[in-house]
Amino acid sequence: MESTNVILQQEKTQSGILRLTLNDESRRNALSYAMLTEISAVLNEIEFDERVRVIVIAANGPAFCAGHDLKEISLARSTRDGGRSKFEGLFSACASVMQSIVEYPKPVIAEVATVATAAGCQLVASCDLALAADTARFATPGVNIGLFCSTPMVALSRNVSHKHAMEMLLTGDMISADRAEQMGLVNRVLPAEDLTSSTMELAEGIAQKSLLTLAMGKRAFYAQSSMPLADAYKYTSQVMVDNLMKYDAKEGVRAFFEKRRPEWQDN
Repeated sequence: MESTNVILQQEKTQSGILRLTLNDESRRNALSYAMLTEISAVLNEIEFDERVRVIVIAANGPAFCAGHDLKEISLARSTRDGGRSKFEGLFSACASVMQSIVEYPKPVIAEVATVATAAGCQLVASCDLALAADTARFATPGVNIGLFCSTPMVALSRNVSHKHAMEMLLTGDMISADRAEQMGLVNRVLPAEDLTSSTMELAEGIAQKSLLTLAMGKRAFYAQSSMPLADAYKYTSQVMVDNLMKYDAKEGVRAFFEKRRPEWQDN
């Protein structure tokens, strides 16, 4: 499951980690319509593949992702409607990919070595976890070109405080990896040479868990986060009950008492 010379490379490890590497360096790995289509196709293809347990999104070249392709956007303006229909299709495709990452039953980790701006920053914020090299930088600079980062704002404001999100959105300033960690946009910052090995170590640790348990927990995390407190406890209490009725929960508890490693059946 490996490919080269394409805008999205795939590599699957024996431990069940699928690395998706953005590989459109000439466009700074922009989220063009083609790139969004590729990401969506891969996510759909392996959603129910039990051989894939965790997904890592990385990138080649000097940018993790520079956001949307401004050349593609500018060319669309030559259409009869001034580009409106193409813009609607592009942002619909982007929103679909971002939502699918959040709703995806498997954990998704961003591995950011360089610059993530605009929709690229949105992609990082949409992933469940994010590790960054100390060389990475982040920005939502749309305001500088008269195009407020309204869709990146959705993911950003769900990861960092409103004040921090608004500062990034209103100024368009680039922030360091350390600042992104302080704000909660990334989980941790590592020396550039350690980034991939640390990301893979994290992914492999998660991949050893029950797929069913990860899926139930991830779904519940995002669902309860928008609920009032009482509703959240009512909902998650039922999730706990449903979880306890599954084989893997029974096996996990047995393994705990028997001081052995559980043998998951992912059901």
